[in-house]
Amino acid sequence: MLNRNDKCWCGSGLKYKQCHLEFDEKLKKLKHQGCVVPTRSMIKTNKQIEGIKKSAVINKGLLDLISEHIREGMSTDEINSLAHDYTISHGGIPADLNYNGFPKSLCTSVNNVVCHGIPSKNVILKNGDIVNVDATTNLHGYYSDSSRMFEIGNVSEKAKKLIDVTKECLYKGIEAVKPWNSFLGDIGAAVQEHAENNGFSVVREFGGHGVGLKIHEDPFVPHFGRKGSGMILVPGIVFTIEPMINSGSREIYIDKDDGWTVFTTDGSLSAQWEHTLLVTETGIEIISK
Repeated sequence: MLNRNDKCWCGSGLKYKQCHLEFDEKLKKLKHQGCVVPTRSMIKTNKQIEGIKKSAVINKGLLDLISEHIREGMSTDEINSLAHDYTISHGGIPADLNYNGFPKSLCTSVNNVVCHGIPSKNVILKNGDIVNVDATTNLHGYYSDSSRMFEIGNVSEKAKKLIDVTKECLYKGIEAVKPWNSFLGDIGAAVQEHAENNGFSVVREFGGHGVGLKIHEDPFVPHFGRKGSGMILVPGIVFTIEPMINSGSREIYIDKDDGWTVFTTDGSLSAQWEHTLLVTETGIEIISK
């Protein structure tokens, strides 16, 4: 147990009483009140946050590059090559590549693919397609993660609405975060309510997650749920919100051949947006989008 005059556990070099003592006392009080509180390993230090933000510059840059070049007639493997080369040339590592055997440097999920679509020379983007591009960057051991939706050519009004509502769901989730006064369930409840009010469904098998020192960390961030449930949200936590919203049923299945690609069971369209977020003392900061 740290004494008041010991150096703080966060590595700041400050005395514990000048740094995280008050923070830890708040957590202890909340735990005694029955709240689920984050572990110390979930709280990022200033040095770690700085590293994550530098990683995010590359992650955002590669998505910006894709935004400039994505087009009808382009293969999803070409998207992968753009991202891979950009990341390497900027000193980063594509974190998806070889993660649990994933064969490419990012995910490209087209139309009824919910997530984890594998880029391929055989998947050619055509007029009317919608595609999610999901990228994670490792820079010197610090990770950032985000995804965007793209419209190819003339997209149906139904698809446009799905894309727009999904992005709104992301920001409803972000708005639900109030440091020291909100819970993981508040995020899920906000996302679920907005999606379902617009006639869409929320995928429940996948969600957001802690990120920063690894590609996936605790906590798991559900995009459905009940207000006031789950872990309380406090400054220093870095995580993603990344709602996957279907135009039809929420039911999904994983391709048996590749073991990765997730499809909607009924063949309906699916969309996703993702940001990496930092809870601060005054609110929430978008690190990567």
